[in-house]
Amino acid sequence: MKVSIGGPLKLAFRPWVEGLENVPAEGPAILASNHLSFSDSFFLPAVLDRKVTFIAKAEYFTTPGLKGRLTAAFFKGVGQLPVDRSGARGAGEAAIKSGIEVLERGELFGIYPEGTRSPDGRLYRGKPGGLARVALATGAPVIPVAMIDTEKIQPPGKVMPKLMRPGIRIGKPLDFRRYRGMEQDRFVLRAVTDEVMYEIMKLSGQEYVDIYATAAKRQIAEAAKAEKQAHKEAEQAHKEERKGAVRERSDS
Repeated sequence: MKVSIGGPLKLAFRPWVEGLENVPAEGPAILASNHLSFSDSFFLPAVLDRKVTFIAKAEYFTTPGLKGRLTAAFFKGVGQLPVDRSGARGAGEAAIKSGIEVLERGELFGIYPEGTRSPDGRLYRGKPGGLARVALATGAPVIPVAMIDTEKIQPPGKVMPKLMRPGIRIGKPLDFRRYRGMEQDRFVLRAVTDEVMYEIMKLSGQEYVDIYATAAKRQIAEAAKAEKQAHKEAEQAHKEERKGAVRERSDS
């Protein structure tokens, strides 16, 4: 990935980076980042000397045919780890197990606490399950990361990226070893997650929204659906009005 994609990516987009010294040269660490674009998982590993392992849905690795094999090879090459979401508790438990395994090998584990891409560039509430439980189970430091302007390069739904310069700001490691053994305490999980999100907010300068991004996406989709329905009804009413006007002229 670093040779075939990382080099050309850095050459074409020239991402600026602050805080590289906060990523340890060796040993386990969790990179907890905001999530603005599909390209986040490419830009962050590209600027680091070490391998970063993110998680991805298993469907990317199991699709049949030539296209499926090429897709699987690509995601493996960029450090994505397949997560089977068919288990009893879905992707959450699988992600936690995968993260622990990566960290136990002394590697870097990348995670997006928001759980999905931001729908509008704002920072949303972090989900407490994955990030906090992995951090408390392993004792690995959590390094907050802010991706800057990547949503402008490749907005959701856009295939071709725009050539512009994104940024990556890496904060100082956060130590949560004081909470070891408390990964089943939901109040502790919430506190750990909120502390990480606060640091990401300071690094990114994003507006913080205290709801989950998945809920925000649902609200946006419902609002768009309602607007479309209102527009359809207005058009229908206008047609009926025009028909009525035509009938009146015919009667007269």
